[in-house]
Amino acid sequence: MPEIVVKFSEKVIERVVTEKEHISIGRTTENDIVLDNRGVSRKHAQIEFSDQGAVLIDNDSLNGTFVNQRKVTEQPLHDNDVITIGKYDLVFYADAQSSRKMSDMDGTMVLSTRKHRDLVEQDRQDKEMAGEVGGTILLALNDRNKAKHSLDQETTTFGKASYVTVPVRGFFVSKLQAKIIKEGEAFTLVNLGRKDKTKVNGEPINSVTLKNGDIIEVGKSIFRFIEG
Repeated sequence: MPEIVVKFSEKVIERVVTEKEHISIGRTTENDIVLDNRGVSRKHAQIEFSDQGAVLIDNDSLNGTFVNQRKVTEQPLHDNDVITIGKYDLVFYADAQSSRKMSDMDGTMVLSTRKHRDLVEQDRQDKEMAGEVGGTILLALNDRNKAKHSLDQETTTFGKASYVTVPVRGFFVSKLQAKIIKEGEAFTLVNLGRKDKTKVNGEPINSVTLKNGDIIEVGKSIFRFIEG
């Protein structure tokens, strides 16, 4: 059964395990998940479940709904996706173990917190950068020039060898340390070299499907994954 873990300021405040085909998210008590914050619309969003998976739908909310730091209107959900609504983060798990009319928005404040402003601005900048390159990119965060590496090839390689796509820095990094494989719209990062030298969001990995906003570390080089 799917599970949604609701967090506020990094603290878990609720775990919702459901067998329903539909759950609603909003500020008022008739919702299945109630987010008590004036930046949340009365009927902010909903999640629809079917045999094909889960889909998040924003109900024309005033302040918007984000998935993995990207503003969405309708978005299929995958394991560990992070939904941001107002000041809340909702982490979606496929298995439990591991906008309306103006009258419906009555009473909803326009959210002006730094977190919301930063999300909106970052989403705008990300889309602009991806548009300039023409697709999904890696943004080098600790590069003075903030280099943008296009991921338009089937395979993008990382390491210290002269033949790799993206050279990286750091002691004990292998000549061929990691690669990103593009399969359709999915991008998978695979560790090929020394253990603990390839990380996603601070955790060493062997292989992981990347999500928008993921932070990738290969040796001492740091990148942000930005979907096109």
